[in-house]
Amino acid sequence: MANSDLRFWFDPVCPFAWMTSKWVRTVSARRDYGVEWRFISLRLLNGHVDYSATFPPEYEAEHTAGLRLLRVAARVGAEHGAEAVDRFYETCGQRVFETAERRDGERPGNVAFTEAVLTDAGLPTTLATALDDESWDAEIQASTDEALALTGKDVGTPILHFRPAGGPPGGVAFFGPVISRLPDEAQAVELWDHVIALASFPGFTELKRSLRERPQLPSFGVRPGEVGIEEDWHGGSRRLKR
Repeated sequence: MANSDLRFWFDPVCPFAWMTSKWVRTVSARRDYGVEWRFISLRLLNGHVDYSATFPPEYEAEHTAGLRLLRVAARVGAEHGAEAVDRFYETCGQRVFETAERRDGERPGNVAFTEAVLTDAGLPTTLATALDDESWDAEIQASTDEALALTGKDVGTPILHFRPAGGPPGGVAFFGPVISRLPDEAQAVELWDHVIALASFPGFTELKRSLRERPQLPSFGVRPGEVGIEEDWHGGSRRLKR
């Protein structure tokens, strides 16, 4: 596959987007294709929702942190290019999900956390000033709207757009795949081929269940080789009600 034959919309605080991104990176190392990382904000996506009545208590703060980090990602892209966005997201995900404990003073979306991510990604810490810069929200909203225009509105993260320049007109986009465990390299390629096969059939729309394991990530208390507790994630999240 040629470069940018896959577009991947992510929110930095979504654990399932992170797990899927790790799978995508595994496959991209084995196959000839590149990934274009784009922004989708769960906070903007749920702007019409009463968080206190709909989600567990921590969701509003988490989704707001995701929006703040996306502002930084947008500035990273504007000033340092697409490859830097790739590095920023990968480094951010490592810090959000691959550690069981936070460093002193760090919380996703705050200045200390963001400056540490930027440093590890080899980027200037001054980019962290974008955390509170709402002027980036229009770009993030436009990117979110672009994803929803491809899939419809009853979706979450991640969203993948396959073969945007080929295949069916404009390619085909789906929410997911949502995975709770990272496959090994052989399994990753096999899963990729199956997903591509489904996506290539013009009439395919959905294959879904809401029962999910907690992601196999240290941030969820699930160690490598363990299986997370199975929960019912209504509509893609642990909603209190639909």
